[in-house]
Amino acid sequence: MVPMGPSNVVETPDTVAPVEPTPVEVAPASPVHVEQPVASNGAHAPADRGRVVPSGNPPSGVANESLGASAWLYRSHVASVLWLAVRVWLGYEWFNAGYQKIWGSERAAFWFGHGAAVKGFAAAGVAGSTAGKGGASYGWWAGFLHNFVIPNASWIGRAISVSELVIGVALILGLLTGFAAFGGLLLNLIYMFSGSAGVNPMYAIAAMFLVLAWRNAGWLGLDRFILRSDRWTRDRHLRRATSEPVPVASG
Repeated sequence: MVPMGPSNVVETPDTVAPVEPTPVEVAPASPVHVEQPVASNGAHAPADRGRVVPSGNPPSGVANESLGASAWLYRSHVASVLWLAVRVWLGYEWFNAGYQKIWGSERAAFWFGHGAAVKGFAAAGVAGSTAGKGGASYGWWAGFLHNFVIPNASWIGRAISVSELVIGVALILGLLTGFAAFGGLLLNLIYMFSGSAGVNPMYAIAAMFLVLAWRNAGWLGLDRFILRSDRWTRDRHLRRATSEPVPVASG
């Protein structure tokens, strides 16, 4: 019997495949929610609330020196006092004009006189345009006065009286200031197109500025409570937000 000696076959260990690392998904960090500070100059807060502002770039409309003349007039609460004076003055003028046409010294010519004042006003505009001395500035407007205003002078006189009264009340109370000022501006343009200057240019200029500054012009009035826009109520929300802790994303 031949004893079995050591084998000449060398066993090679099995090759172990490398283990691939499992990718780990990392949830993105939540952005930091930063509220803009309240303007210290009484200006309306800007429309960039809830956005992180890079350092070195202060938010617009916060400091006094960052507000130009037009921005101060149209956004500052301090300028609302100026617009209040303009609004009440113009509103009283319109209110008095409408009151005189309905209950005052001009009621016989406007409210009870079948629009005699309107008919005479329109006829004078047509005559002046025909003679080339004042009156309606354009032929098409003179035709409008002759063909529409004069035959309907009765109800137009009453409509003008009520319109002037309503415009005056709305401006005094600060109720829909922009619409009221725009209505007054339209009446001023109608009167000037018909050949009447007088106080109409001054009223028209004041009304135009009130239309442009309608938000700020109605701040000290009923518009502040009726037209609750985000821009007007943002100061109150910011004051409430600054008293709460600001959420910061975890690392």
